[in-house]
Amino acid sequence: MSLTRTTIRQFEAFVAVADTLSFSAAGDRLGLTSSAVSQLVSELEAITGFRVFDRSTRRVALSSAGREFLGIAQTVLRHVQLAETAAADVRNRAAGVVRIGAPLILASAVLPAAVREFRRERPNIAIHIRDVPVDLTVDRVAAGDVDLAVGPDRPPDPAVIREAIFRSPWVLWFASEHPLAARKVLSWDDLRNVPLVAASRDHEVSVAQMRSSAPNTSPIAPPQIVDNITTALGIAAQGLAATPAPAYVGVVARPLGLTMRRITKPETVREVCLYRPSRRSIPPAAEAFAEFVIQWIRAWNLEAQHDKFRSARKLTGGMTEFSQRR
Repeated sequence: MSLTRTTIRQFEAFVAVADTLSFSAAGDRLGLTSSAVSQLVSELEAITGFRVFDRSTRRVALSSAGREFLGIAQTVLRHVQLAETAAADVRNRAAGVVRIGAPLILASAVLPAAVREFRRERPNIAIHIRDVPVDLTVDRVAAGDVDLAVGPDRPPDPAVIREAIFRSPWVLWFASEHPLAARKVLSWDDLRNVPLVAASRDHEVSVAQMRSSAPNTSPIAPPQIVDNITTALGIAAQGLAATPAPAYVGVVARPLGLTMRRITKPETVREVCLYRPSRRSIPPAAEAFAEFVIQWIRAWNLEAQHDKFRSARKLTGGMTEFSQRR
């Protein structure tokens, strides 16, 4: 006996007749004629090799074999219904697993809040955040290690699509008592002989431009290189060095008491982007999260800018009041 020839419709007919003990009533439930239901049951009996009903002109009753087989048929139909529901959830982007990569600051201080908001609307979608070094962001998407990635702008790759989210200027972070705190804006030239700490190869490259423009008589000190931006910020918080980094790292830098100043002449602007593969499709759930996270991060960045502005106004007002009192 091979059950590979059985169909879901045959199981549905069998269970419907078992529930109603009537071929006509089962037909009404399934939207079929009683003869069509009878044919489906007969096909099932031919495949299984036993009768599932004892029939007479007046009644229909489950056979002993039919009673034993009924539970199995009901289980099959329940699993089919679960599969249909799961397929609908995937199709409607209501369920699934999304793998998103991001560098340390975005992965730890930004994406978790976005995931929390997203899951309020789509609780059956699991979002897995993966730490990715800045210089490997595009590679991880191209290789299929993650479905999406959020991170600073990287060189283009034909296997990856990049969509800009927001722009963030390159700034210098330092402790509030740092000598440069008296300056409102800095140039790269101002950083000569200033102890610096840079995070990872990505940040080291960005610092290289200030070395190349400095005269030989007054070189800019080579930066200390650490692996993580949080380490660089911690060193800066203790007044041991200043660290150049994008302004958006303020989500971690400000709670450490660090102050920032923009660096100009020239000003370097970092663009934070969403990356997705160009040569393969991603799950519907990932498409839904991509649409959501772009808008969420843009709103987060605007709010962060407003908070910074309000803090600056509060500080300025406090200093003005202090001066008036004096």
